[in-house]
Amino acid sequence: MRRVLIVLLVLFVGFGVTAMACTSILVGKDASVDGSTMTTHTCDGSYDARIQIIPGGVHEEGETVSIYKGLCQAGIPGRTVSYVGEIPQAPVTYTYFHIGYPFMNENQVIMGETTWSGERALRNSQGWMTIEQLQVLGLQRATTAREAIQVMGELAEKYGYGDGGEGLTIIDGEEAWLFEICGPGPFWSPGSEEPGAVWVAQRIPDDHVLVHANRSRIGEIDLENTDYFMASPNVYSTAKDLELWDGQEPFVFYAAYGPKNAFYNTRREWRVLDLLAPSLELDPWAERYPLSVKPDKKVSVHDLMMIKRDHYEGTEFDLTVGLAAGPFGNPNRYATSSSQRPEGVNYDGWERAISMFRCSYVIVGQARNWMPAEIGGLVWFGEDAPHSTVYIPFYAGATSVPESFSQGARNFFDRSSAWWAFNHVSNLADLRYNVAIEIIKEEYTKFETEFLTNQPLIEKVALELYKSSPEAAIDFITNYSNGLANRVVDRWWKLADELIYTLNDGYVNGSTAGYPTWWLEAVGYGDTTRR
Repeated sequence: MRRVLIVLLVLFVGFGVTAMACTSILVGKDASVDGSTMTTHTCDGSYDARIQIIPGGVHEEGETVSIYKGLCQAGIPGRTVSYVGEIPQAPVTYTYFHIGYPFMNENQVIMGETTWSGERALRNSQGWMTIEQLQVLGLQRATTAREAIQVMGELAEKYGYGDGGEGLTIIDGEEAWLFEICGPGPFWSPGSEEPGAVWVAQRIPDDHVLVHANRSRIGEIDLENTDYFMASPNVYSTAKDLELWDGQEPFVFYAAYGPKNAFYNTRREWRVLDLLAPSLELDPWAERYPLSVKPDKKVSVHDLMMIKRDHYEGTEFDLTVGLAAGPFGNPNRYATSSSQRPEGVNYDGWERAISMFRCSYVIVGQARNWMPAEIGGLVWFGEDAPHSTVYIPFYAGATSVPESFSQGARNFFDRSSAWWAFNHVSNLADLRYNVAIEIIKEEYTKFETEFLTNQPLIEKVALELYKSSPEAAIDFITNYSNGLANRVVDRWWKLADELIYTLNDGYVNGSTAGYPTWWLEAVGYGDTTRR
């Protein structure tokens, strides 16, 4: 009867959560080539890709801050941002980078995000907080990853969490954490003395890497080991109350709150871990993998950039080969409705790649504790799909980004928007992917090689300036990044025009390219025209 009551309450309270899909990677400081902690995020779906730098400040007693739902899809056609209410403002807030899922503050606290949804019995629409709103508040109020988790957890407990299950990968230059949160179930209501959220956080060893791909990953927890674990006080009790855990078996967070073993999730976990630690020879068909592993070699920013572009190339799951990829090796697989699927296939039957055509933006963030936070914090940011973008460095201390990265509409083709430049090129590439992607690779490789090669020199200059004038150093890195960003966007608009000519009417640079013989045979070329 209690289980029936839970289901009825869930239906009554509602659980209108839109869950797309993202992939995040976490790297401890001793697992990276330079001692930085790193995290990534592919924001897969239709989300706000405009960067806004929101200044921090000192606030008077009695000031409040507005709470909203739907922030992550602000500016997206058909989506609305709704005002929820006010909570007390913190005495001091820090400058942070706002976007669909806010990613960095001036203290080089950096976050990646991935949705895992969880059991419907956990949903409670009365909660004020969503994951992106918690990220805003965490980045505004925290100086470390650990502090950000505590801030977000306490606010979710007090005001309620009204979102689906979510995971955040969080770094600060010293530590790398995974934070997972879900709702309190249908019995909680505002004003209750009980926590309005269930959450847990686990730090990974400094020499490990982790991947999060839309399913809960934290397993057994040891709350006495406060150096590596944190959780809400109801982490065990809510699981028992909602009959998600019997209290007899060992408590496993993901088994209670987010059980999921679909290849949609596991395949990406396997791929990232296999690329970083091939010596483990992990089984691509396994249901569970270690939460974190020690990589075979130290991981670089460039390594993470390339992993984010992956379509399982060279494996049995390679999306660039086979009939589904078409004659030109296109790895993109568009959504298939349930009415279109073959009989017996009641799920999305395509392999889910790490790089997705429907990605709004991608980040590779690094935090470096041996530098001032304004310079040590760095997000390599790419608009649209990872496989056809350019990663541009934006520093934690930056005071502005180019207008093309901070504005633009998504309900029409807007040439003032950087996002449209990259989305345009990505869509043109689908005309003849195998040709276009090589052109795109050549272009992004030129830029990224230049940026990575020059990074030590640029930062050396910035650090020298910082000794005498932090303001001058911040101006320098801001102007540097903005100059790179403007160059890249200008080039991508020109590249779009070049691709139109290159791939015009099925030709390649005006010459007949035709189709591969294997594909012609597969589609019955000549079957109806022979005499």
